[in-house]
Amino acid sequence: MALLAAAWFQGWVKPVLDTDSTGLCQLIFGVFLVGTAVCGSKIWRTSCELNACKDFSPHNNSRASRHLIEVAGRDSGSRATLAGNLRLKLSSRIAIVRHLASSLVLLGLIGTVVGFIISLGGVDPDKAGDVAAIAPMVTKLIDGMSVALYTTLVGGILNIWLSINYNMLVTGTVNLITEITALGERHAGA
Repeated sequence: MALLAAAWFQGWVKPVLDTDSTGLCQLIFGVFLVGTAVCGSKIWRTSCELNACKDFSPHNNSRASRHLIEVAGRDSGSRATLAGNLRLKLSSRIAIVRHLASSLVLLGLIGTVVGFIISLGGVDPDKAGDVAAIAPMVTKLIDGMSVALYTTLVGGILNIWLSINYNMLVTGTVNLITEITALGERHAGA
């Protein structure tokens, strides 16, 4: 949010909003906000689950205690299978953030195509010789190019931003999988 506030105070956001006649930049930003909220909630949940592993109590209803119940009395092959299942479950629950981040780039590219359509839709080759008709064509061309370039820029920047958050989530999820699996192995050997 600090980066967004800095961009706002630098005056970088207002031109984007002013020239986006299609609303695609607002759509891209909306998808980004949803992705950030989803990612934040998943980071919070993963952090709480990691804390529950580190301060393990078998009486808590945590993912770690549920995993210990599943692996209790199982042989090493069954525990490995259950650890693989845990890895798949935890990895699949964060995939939505990666998909949202990817959609930002795709929406930016769609905005690029829409911008070019706007640009070229305002050009009439039959009126190119008419001095009075050139100004509106140039205006339409500039408007379309603004949409094309700003949507690409916004989609790309917000993709990078959400991808960084996603990578933090991946790291936390890998740590959680490792902690729960290690906890299961320690208790299986006890």
